[in-house]
Amino acid sequence: MSGHSKWAKIKHKKGATDAKRGAAFTKITREIITAAKEGGGDPNMNPRLRTAIQRARGIGMPSTNVENAIKKGTGDMEGVVYESFTFDAYAPGGIAVFIEGLTDNKNRTTAEVRSILTRKSGSLASPGSTSFLFNKKGLIVVETKAIAEDQLMDIVLEAGAEDMLVQGDVYEITTDPTSLEAVRVALEAKKVPMRSAEVTMIPTTTVKVTGQEAKNVLALIEALEDYEDVQNVYANFDISDEDMAAIAGE
Repeated sequence: MSGHSKWAKIKHKKGATDAKRGAAFTKITREIITAAKEGGGDPNMNPRLRTAIQRARGIGMPSTNVENAIKKGTGDMEGVVYESFTFDAYAPGGIAVFIEGLTDNKNRTTAEVRSILTRKSGSLASPGSTSFLFNKKGLIVVETKAIAEDQLMDIVLEAGAEDMLVQGDVYEITTDPTSLEAVRVALEAKKVPMRSAEVTMIPTTTVKVTGQEAKNVLALIEALEDYEDVQNVYANFDISDEDMAAIAGE
């Protein structure tokens, strides 16, 4: 997960621009609408909605926008209906990519994702050809400055976490998806601040890429993430700290 952690930091820095914030608002609005439609509008009874609302707050989305998105999902306001989609793909260097998203036009989305992959030296793969290389897990990220390692370990393992690793300046806590909420609640009860808490896809194996190939991989991932229909992009790359720092500085 180290490559993804470092990439997440780069994305966070790039996300400060107005254009990036607008795209983030669009994506999280779709997630809130879909979560409310599938699980109801009460975040206390709908973990997916609660997570989406927390993400919305984290990027500064106005509460009115959040409330309207919930109402569109529950049918209290008129809104667009989105359907979920997944794509399997490959990035340069044989990197496996798994794409998740929400769309109101599957044909348009398929054509656009294919176009992005082609422009960035990737390729669309047959369904299931890369998804089996990832495991669905809960992932909670906590900054190391927030709490001592042994103290955090005691809290999360008692709450049902599977593992905890130190990755640079953060702890990465992994859980079974069904245990994510219990671990998150336990951390909240101890007033431990979390950078993120979400269900994600963790690669079972990684592929090391360097130099220009590493740059090409991240360019493809970023292009996919910038497309508003795409919610999440997972890839099994392993890029060194040195290459990541060089790419981040460009």
